[in-house]
Order: sequence, then C-alpha cells, then structure tokens
Amino acid sequence: MSCAKEAPKPLDLSHHYSRVTKNRGSSAVKDFYKYFRIPNIGNLAGGLPNNNYFPFDTLEGAAALPDRFRPTPNKPVDPPSESQPTSKSNDGLPASQVLVPKISTNADLLRKIDLKTALQYGTAQGYPPLYSYLRQFTRENMHPNVPYADGPEIILTCGSTDGFNKTIEALSNVWDEGHDPINEREGIVVEEFCYMNAIQAARPRGLNIVPIAIDDEGMKASGKGGLDDVLETWDKRRGKRPHLMYTVTIGQNPTSGTLSIQRRQEIYAVCSKYDVIIVEDDPYWYLQYPSANGSSKAARGQSSLQTSQPLEDTFNKPKSSGYPFLDSLVPSYLSVDTDGRVVRLDTFSKTVAPGCRLGWITAQPALCERLLRITETSTQQPSGFVQSMIAEMIMGPHNPNGRGGGKDDVGWKTDGWVRWLEGLRGNYERRMQTMCGIFEAGKQLVKTGRRQSISEDWSVVDTVPMFDFVWPLGGMFIWLRLNFETHPLWKKTSHEKLSRALWIHLTTPKYLVLVAPGSLFAPTEKIREEKSFSYFRICFAAVDEADVAPTSHRFVEGCKSFWAKKKLDDIDEDMEEEVEQGLLAMQMC
Repeated sequence: MSCAKEAPKPLDLSHHYSRVTKNRGSSAVKDFYKYFRIPNIGNLAGGLPNNNYFPFDTLEGAAALPDRFRPTPNKPVDPPSESQPTSKSNDGLPASQVLVPKISTNADLLRKIDLKTALQYGTAQGYPPLYSYLRQFTRENMHPNVPYADGPEIILTCGSTDGFNKTIEALSNVWDEGHDPINEREGIVVEEFCYMNAIQAARPRGLNIVPIAIDDEGMKASGKGGLDDVLETWDKRRGKRPHLMYTVTIGQNPTSGTLSIQRRQEIYAVCSKYDVIIVEDDPYWYLQYPSANGSSKAARGQSSLQTSQPLEDTFNKPKSSGYPFLDSLVPSYLSVDTDGRVVRLDTFSKTVAPGCRLGWITAQPALCERLLRITETSTQQPSGFVQSMIAEMIMGPHNPNGRGGGKDDVGWKTDGWVRWLEGLRGNYERRMQTMCGIFEAGKQLVKTGRRQSISEDWSVVDTVPMFDFVWPLGGMFIWLRLNFETHPLWKKTSHEKLSRALWIHLTTPKYLVLVAPGSLFAPTEKIREEKSFSYFRICFAAVDEADVAPTSHRFVEGCKSFWAKKKLDDIDEDMEEEVEQGLLAMQMC
C-alpha cells in the first residue's frame, strides 16, 4: 500500500524576529472585539462611534465591466494585434454601478458588505469579506501548490510599501553606528539595480545594503558576484551575514528581468543553505508577456526554431489554478517554498489603482501572526472605503440593497476578476510591442558616405549602435543600455556628463521625452558611480495609448541628434539651458 508523502511544516523563523517583535503581545482592545459580535448584546464597553452618525449613506461608483479590454494569447504565435480604439478617457464605455449600502441585512460577517461595518473600527487582518475572498483566491488560484503543510496565511496591508516596512520591522533590529557594535549589524541582499523605496526604508534601520549581480533574468544565484558567492565570502567585519533578501522577480523594477523557475530553485537553495528570508515583491505578476521572446528573435533575424517554449510548459504544476491564464504565469517563490521562508507582497496598485493603498502579505501563519501584532498598533487596517468598494465590485452584494460589478450587478466574481487581469495584460503587452518595435528599428544610427579608390567610387553605409535592450517578458519597463562608447565625445568628457547631457537633451522642446536615469536605482554609491550612467529606465505604461508610438519615435530621434554632436560646446549648451530653466522655475515658486 502506497501512502502520499506528507508536506513538511514550515520552519520556525522566530530566531530572525526583531527584539521588539518578540516582545509584542496581542492587542487587548482587538481581542475584545469578538464579544461585539454576540447577537443583540448591549455594547456599553467599546469606544466605537455610533454608525448612525456616519455622514455617508451609500458609497457608489461606475465600474468597468471585466471584459473591457481585449486579452492577448497565453501561447502566442504572432505578436498581439492592435488593441481596440480607446479615447483618453473611458467615457461612453460599458460600465456597471457599484453600490455599497449603509446597512446590509446579511448576518454572515464574511458576506456582509456595508458602510456600517466597513467604516467602523475593525480587525487588523482586514475587512472580513475582502480578507476571506483574497485568502481563498491566494491559496486556491494564485498559489495552489505551496509545498508546506496547511498552506500560507494572508494579512491585508496599505500597499506593498506598507507591507515591506512591516516585514523588515518584524525581521530586523535597528542598528546605529554610534551606539551598536559592528557584529550586531544585520543586512539585506538586493538586485544590483533595484526599487529604491525599499532601500530607503531599510537604510535608516542601519541594515547593510548588499547588491547581488544580475543578468537578463534578474538576480544571479552563482558565479562572481552572485548570491552564493556573496554569502560564502561574507566578511564578518562588515556585520552579520545578511539574512534578508528583497527581490522583484517579474518585470523587475527597473531592469524588467523575469526570473525563470530554474533560477528561482537555484536561489531558493542558496537561501536555505544560508537561512535567508526571501521578501518577494510582485506587483507585476499578472503582466507577463509570452510574445516578447518570439518577437525579439524575429526582429533580430534569429531562427524561430530557437524560440523557447511558452511559459506554462517550462515547469510542472501538480494542481491547476482553475484558470488557463493564471496557469500560464511563472509561479511565485511560494511554489518552491518548502521551508516557509518566503514573504510575498501583493498590491492592487497595478490592477486597480495606486491610490487604493491596498495590498496583502502572504507568508507562513506564524510570521503572519507577528505581522498582525505590528498592524494592530500601527495602521490597524486599510481604508474601509476602499476595502468595501473592492469587495462589492468583485464579490458582489449579498444583500438586496447593494450592487456589485458586472452586467447584472452581481459582482465580477473570480471569473470576472481573472478576465480583468487578462485584459490588463493584453493592453500592456501591446504597448510593450509597440515601443520595443520602434526602439528595435531605431537603435542604430545609420551613416552614409562615399569612398574613392583609383578606379571606382564606393557608397559606404556604417551603422553605429546607440543603445540596446532586452524585450521585457513582464512588467512596465524597458531597461536601455546606452552605448556611449560609440559617441564621438566618449573620450573627451566624463561618462556621467555624457549621460546627463543626453537625459537633458531628450527633455528639450524638440523631443519632450522624460526618462528615468539609472542612477535613481543604484543601491550603493559604488554602483551609481561605476555603472548607472549607462542605463535609462523607460516606462511604456504611463502615457496614453495614442502617445506610445510618437513618444517612442521622439526618443529615437533625440538619441540620433545627440550622437551627431561632435563638440563639447554642443552638449554644454543643453546643460546650461537646463540650469537657466531650473533658476526660472525656482523664481516662479
């Protein structure tokens, strides 16, 4: 008789808890809330304002139908076709009316969506209906194959930045150079170029910021500067070996790298070896572009036989999410998390709107319990307005007074939510294709001339590579490497000045393009000085759809005109103009 192998229990990570986290107890006030739910109890104990005095009688808004945008294939043969025409606004497009009533008669707290409960003090896990829905969606649809026993828990946050701050508060101690010995200093490893909000949150805590080498996929597991190399050769004179990792694995910000399953397994093995907790920030998980690889090869004249398999065929999934779209996505680190050492950050910022300030953390239950204690005495829970509107739109009303999203006001449900995510991916994938196609065609400066020999006159065509990039497999960015070594002024001025001059040149009235310089994403001064000048991060998501192509063309033309500059006076003129504009702006403030 065969018996199935039992899933391992997640490891005890309490040795990584900060001193404050270890000392936290449950909130006596929050513990008291369970008595408020006793039917017909006369509550003279709680300090709750009377809900009849809330000034809002309903909360209403027109919401898109989940099929508003056309999706792209999970297994593309050709690049995505043009998107349906859209205007700068969504006026006139089919919509539904979402309505959160003042009071719902539903007695089930996991289905009761109304302003009476949403705007009142609540539990730190999140608004019960939304918490319940997201927990089920996370465990059954997003990550159905988490390998440790009983699966993960979630807690709602005020967005990923809030989630990251609470995570490092739970898992690291503050270190001060003037007061604490160096052997107590803790550290966090990050990608060589990374999202700087995370760095700016970690650095004031005194954490060592330790960059790890990257390639086109993202963080390297091995080799010089890779994760294993850095941890193996760690110099304890710098402090403790880092026990935290911050990483964006899909459409990495800023480099757009997407980490394969094989690389994740390799990195996870190193983290298990050195007892490192992985903080996986994944705001772009739904924005994975299976067409990018084939389109890149086609544009560069490479054989279609070299095109890799679709993403969903490159790994095994014992259990389906129930949706082909979700199954096609490269799964989270949670899918290989046998130890329970992954803390995943999700957000509604890219799927609904950044102003929601709403997200959630997924992690092993014991760690979520510690994060809950931090939340109880800090943010308490995200905005009740936002939570109730999102819950009503997706879940739908369980009360005749409410109205949810969708054609029949019954809510999007999970089918509609996944269809919305597919449509978003489709729109962003088409934008990516448009911008990458224009950049691919314009990345080389073509120079023509004539050369004479004794007997013949030759027409000569030279190409100068101005920049290069990898077509992104996910996210919202193109990470452009500028080939300044081909510029006529490369040996006549500093590399940093040349990069700055190009950045300024692109903002001049003829081109009017603003890009993010690589220096914004350098986690250390050494990387900023030695490497960042060679890179620009370009976002294809923010501008209106109709502006993607013309803005991309202006960028290319701006680079071409900049590569035509042969005198230092030419770039100094642009930089002096920027100084004058800056002084004028200061005078107007």
